[in-house]
Amino acid sequence: MRVLVTGAAGRLGSAVLTELAARGIAVTALVERDPGPLTAERVVVGDARDPAAVRSALEGADAVVHTAALPSPEIAAPEVVFSVNTQATFVVLNEAGEQGVRRAVIASSLSITGLPFARSRPSPPYLPLDERVPLQIEDPYALSKQVDEATAAMMHRRHGMIVAALRFPFLGDRARLAAHADRLARDPAGGATEMWSYLDLRDAARACLLGLTAPLHGAPIIFLAAPETLVTTPTEELLATHHPGVPCRTTFPGRTVAIDLEPARRLLGFTALHPFPEERQS
Repeated sequence: MRVLVTGAAGRLGSAVLTELAARGIAVTALVERDPGPLTAERVVVGDARDPAAVRSALEGADAVVHTAALPSPEIAAPEVVFSVNTQATFVVLNEAGEQGVRRAVIASSLSITGLPFARSRPSPPYLPLDERVPLQIEDPYALSKQVDEATAAMMHRRHGMIVAALRFPFLGDRARLAAHADRLARDPAGGATEMWSYLDLRDAARACLLGLTAPLHGAPIIFLAAPETLVTTPTEELLATHHPGVPCRTTFPGRTVAIDLEPARRLLGFTALHPFPEERQS
């Protein structure tokens, strides 16, 4: 197998390169500008919105992991965030389908719920979050992810390509997770819109590989997270304080994250292996 990884110099993309290299899988990296040495056999410099650059990067590829995106509605003007993200996803998946690629993973986000960047500060309609939760989108980043997931479904119908949309929470290496944990310890309200969830980049990269190799069908949408939150306060106490009155369809003992992770286990065989801090692992 040869895998094209877009956004390969980014936080998630570079972690995916490391995971694939460790498995002995050949990789082509598509990057917007040359970042220097990468863990890839082949590097193509070009824009993921450019069909010609994507066609070149797809040469010999059997699968795609698409991580290229502007990762926040605050990183550029609203119209730029929306148009860059949605055009890149459309071009990458359509060119892949035209070239006969039949497996792809796209990096979606928990932010698709609309909660993290909403000005109105809504609460979820129910918990745990799952792939059927009604979206409450108020920002261009979340909207771009909604369009990306619709694009994935369309490409499945158009090309017969299996496209897994992985809804990632806050991602980080150990240093980034530690810094985020410190922020949440000082202000737990800062994590309420993301259910205080997180995922180590190593686990996120492994999930991407599973998205290419697990026996999936269609264009599944899958939430991912570590099974426990990034804070020490019990989850039900956090929910009572920050999401009072939200219906809970199950209990959340201890630090259990308020996200339905059963589909990740069932569809991908995925459970996070790198809790933060490491001593939480049993």
